[in-house]
Amino acid sequence: MASRVPGRRLVACLLNVSEARRKDLVEMVAMAAVYKSKGELREGATVLNIFNDLDYNRSVITIVAGIDSVREAVLSACEAACGLIDMRAHSGAHPRMGAVDLIPIYPLDEALGLDDCAAEAQAIARGLTERVPGSSAFLFGWADRPLQRGLAQRRRDMGWFSKTPHMHVVTADVGPPPQRRYGLTGVGAGPYVMNCNVTIDTADLALGRRVAAALRESAPGGVPGVQVLALPHGGAVEIACNVESVRGAPPAGSGAEREAWPTFSIGGERYCHAPASLITARVGALAGQQGVGLKGTALVGFTPTQCRGLAERALSLGLGEFWKEQRGGLCM
Repeated sequence: MASRVPGRRLVACLLNVSEARRKDLVEMVAMAAVYKSKGELREGATVLNIFNDLDYNRSVITIVAGIDSVREAVLSACEAACGLIDMRAHSGAHPRMGAVDLIPIYPLDEALGLDDCAAEAQAIARGLTERVPGSSAFLFGWADRPLQRGLAQRRRDMGWFSKTPHMHVVTADVGPPPQRRYGLTGVGAGPYVMNCNVTIDTADLALGRRVAAALRESAPGGVPGVQVLALPHGGAVEIACNVESVRGAPPAGSGAEREAWPTFSIGGERYCHAPASLITARVGALAGQQGVGLKGTALVGFTPTQCRGLAERALSLGLGEFWKEQRGGLCM
């Protein structure tokens, strides 16, 4: 997955912020990633996509830059988000802990190692708490040295999955004890993680949780790399999946699940991830056993290969606000 843009050494940050209903505010956060304080375009950075979910009141902003310039782009966006979002007034169906809830750093260039991204994530965590006094962070994945605890484990240990996390008992890895104004931000690094959400045609959350439990990686016959929540969404239930890239060759499939798992390399090692079509088919089968059909599938952002390809195009054209071109159908 080597970058074809010379010298870029591209990384992606899928910045999760706790706001979606005020789209102008979210766009201000995205603009801060690609423009300097005096309005000058930040060289070597682009925002590929903004995904807003109104029910969740959560947005995912896909920022791509070279590893030497991503820190400033991400921290500028975080400063804007923390100045505009107050967690004391936030509500939404998706669990959350921070105004900036998640800062994952993923390599898009096979010449980059996960250690490179981990060091950058740690620097971003420190930079956030220095530039936004009162903010705090926890580390996950390769940035969580030496334990390298995954995001799901760290969230579970801190009570992230509860409706109202008990922030007063949470210990930050970087910065002061979490404050209600900014909450707590997860900062980490690892192989690329997609978000694939499949909506099933029922409002029965208990049924949705049974589907999620059977789908997740830890279940017998579950899909490798898939972490799942069942959440109320638009009068139905969404099976919200984090699709982690897994090391090694793709597993053998059969029948309708025989579609090839996309593969790529990081630091000379092979990785792959479950395709969205397989996840949709598996959710459809599990829900169908309960007499429930599907309403649709949404891929939040891109696959790793799509992300790299679009970033190369955006940066070669000097398009910092690529998400606007994509929205207008000009660059897909």
